[in-house]
Amino acid sequence: MAERKDEPGKGQMTVEEAGRKGGHIGGEHTRDKYGPEFYSEIGHKGGQRVRELIEEGKQSEGEGEGERGQGQKR
Repeated sequence: MAERKDEPGKGQMTVEEAGRKGGHIGGEHTRDKYGPEFYSEIGHKGGQRVRELIEEGKQSEGEGEGERGQGQKR
């Protein structure tokens, strides 16, 4: 369990507790401020980026085949 550090001028909350509280309140604030469309757009952009990275990986694998010979597995 996280230890509380009793330092002058510091609150009585652990870093772990503050993270939980900030995540809960911060998430609600973002939801209320931007709405569900915001999360949908972020998910869509993330999915597009993953698709691009997969395609780049496939292309780079295709470029390396000449060095190893075709049909050989890595």
